[in-house]
Amino acid sequence: MSKRLGNQLRSVRKIRGVSLKAIAEPANISTAYLQKLEGGEVRQPSPNVLHRLAHELEVPYASLMELAGYIVPEKEGGHAANSVDHALNSSDLSDSERKAVAAFVSHLREQRD
Repeated sequence: MSKRLGNQLRSVRKIRGVSLKAIAEPANISTAYLQKLEGGEVRQPSPNVLHRLAHELEVPYASLMELAGYIVPEKEGGHAANSVDHALNSSDLSDSERKAVAAFVSHLREQRD
């Protein structure tokens, strides 16, 4: 998976005619890290990094997520079917943040009933 992602990143960057630095700096990553990504040396880049790269390279975020091996929610009516589930399963949430979100959802459900 990482080779396919790396090849795609490199291909799009070269088609756009921009340097590693021109993409890495605004994406808030080092040029060395982008070079490792393009070389397939990074096993699982974070969704946040992929989001920033998608923005800078003007490619669909979902495409980069899929190439990186992440499960991409299917679309229903133009919206991600499980976008909340997908967001909550992000590796960026700590255990305490997950518990806080769960408590908030529980509170909302109590108010609804």
